[in-house]
Amino acid sequence: MAFASLRDLVAAGGVAVLTGAGISTGSGIPDYRGPNGSLRRHTPMTYQQFTGDAESRRRYWARSHVGWRHVALARPNPGHHAVAALEAAGLVDGVITQNVDGLHSAAGSRRVIDLHGSLARVRCRGCGVLSDRADLDRRLRLSNPGFDTRAVEGPPLGAEVNPDGDATLAEAEIDGFAVVGCVDCDGDLEPDVVFFGATVPPARLTAAVDLLARSRALLVLGSSLAVMSGYRFVLRAGELGIPVGIVNQGPTRGDARAAFTLDAQLSTVLPRLATELAGAAAR
Repeated sequence: MAFASLRDLVAAGGVAVLTGAGISTGSGIPDYRGPNGSLRRHTPMTYQQFTGDAESRRRYWARSHVGWRHVALARPNPGHHAVAALEAAGLVDGVITQNVDGLHSAAGSRRVIDLHGSLARVRCRGCGVLSDRADLDRRLRLSNPGFDTRAVEGPPLGAEVNPDGDATLAEAEIDGFAVVGCVDCDGDLEPDVVFFGATVPPARLTAAVDLLARSRALLVLGSSLAVMSGYRFVLRAGELGIPVGIVNQGPTRGDARAAFTLDAQLSTVLPRLATELAGAAAR
């Protein structure tokens, strides 16, 4: 019955999709709050910690130097491809994603709002210039050759990689890691992502709210909606009087406000949905 509700919601078109970490677990990237969520074992670094303490920044860049490579090597799974197919069929108007892995765009989705930014970019806190994360990776390898030999193909044995690309490493593994600055001004660098405790850039939030306002329905995929950055769209959908559907493994904060909920693995249920609807729309 729940799948029929999902099919009916999407078949009518005009759907804004909101995705969380749960859609990327099929690509080998863990989620935060699912059955094996990393928040059970890992406390993400906050923006206040990152900006307020040089040692915290060094610790972050050491762990991220390992974890980012795992995220960069990830590939879109059938769930990402299904969402792209539904967009191509004219049923999905756009994707608002809380993820920083870039996998929706890699799968072919054209209208993607990266609500929390992207791990593929780095910003200078001094001059504001944006650069490619791969360039920083090369510079960190040169500055930390011994460290790099353990991480060249992925995280060291036993290291846990979190959804934000922050790998769990022992202090002894981090000791001596050398951080590099901006190539233009030598300022401190930060990933172009929204840390815990920080706010979504206003222009990005406005674009997401505008997408929802132009849509007929909101479909939440793989998000527990535990933080306001995602939950606000469920609240806004209620204000607009548009239906909300939720597909997630486990309960979410928005279940009571949803027209239906479906507890299912996205990499299984979304391809089935795309096969039934995208194929029909193409005929």
